[in-house]
Amino acid sequence: MKENNSLVFIVGPTAVGKSSVAFQLAKQIQGEIVSCDSMQIYREINIASAKPSLAERQAVAHHLIDCVSMKESYDVFQYFSDARSAIEDILDRGRTPVVVGGTGLYMKILLDGIFEGAGKNEELRQHLMEEAELKGSKYLYAQLKSKDPEAAAKLHPNDLKRVVRALEVCLTEEQPISKLQKQKEEGIWGRYPIQIFGLNREREELYARVEARVDDMFQAGLVEEVKAIVDISLSETAKYLIGIKEVMAHLRGEYDLSTAKEKLKQNTRRFAKRQLTWFRGESRIQWINLTKDTKVEDIVSIIIKGMSKK
Repeated sequence: MKENNSLVFIVGPTAVGKSSVAFQLAKQIQGEIVSCDSMQIYREINIASAKPSLAERQAVAHHLIDCVSMKESYDVFQYFSDARSAIEDILDRGRTPVVVGGTGLYMKILLDGIFEGAGKNEELRQHLMEEAELKGSKYLYAQLKSKDPEAAAKLHPNDLKRVVRALEVCLTEEQPISKLQKQKEEGIWGRYPIQIFGLNREREELYARVEARVDDMFQAGLVEEVKAIVDISLSETAKYLIGIKEVMAHLRGEYDLSTAKEKLKQNTRRFAKRQLTWFRGESRIQWINLTKDTKVEDIVSIIIKGMSKK
């Protein structure tokens, strides 16, 4: 462990206030921000992804933002590699990485590692998805159970995306995904002193902030931003992003703008709930409960005090 090199994570649900806290913290501790957000990696979307402003990015260095076009695929393997490289670079320059975001899977693999032996086979994946349409997800789950019972035991039969991925790896690599996962590359947990802080608010307050953010996004030009990518052949990971899919459906004439806005609010509330469920299962997080009267500087002070205890 490199005793002089420490990191801090700031995580939590969307709209809780992570970005403003991370920005002020980074300014105070000579830090640089590493995004842990699966939307901010895309260059074409600024409003939908709630990226930091240009002024903020000029004042404090930000990493893992605007990495790829929405035409390109970008998965957890790539994030793991890019984020780890950014963190090592920041530490080598004597500064403190402040990892901030709400993508729990990104945080998990960055901390604990990811197996890299699994190849991809898009043709096979498409075939498996077509099979699922014809025969149902439980049919594919039964196949996975026969080939890799250990992996199947960790998945719900209706979790089609992960069932298909497990079968894709199993059939492509000719060995179970569960075995490959044991050959993973190590994460950063244990290599450096790491503090993880989770921000949360009462549900009613959080949902009110979600709705206000969605209103602000439409006011800022979300529809125009999505119109600009209508003709782009979006990658599989990009086309289903919250904020993109609802506006795309509106632009296709499936429903009016008011309905698109309400659907985005509903989907974002549900997303925030899923994020909290994920993060609450992580015992390493130190939670900070916020209210509408909590000031950013107070949260930053709590985090700095917490960091000094390590």
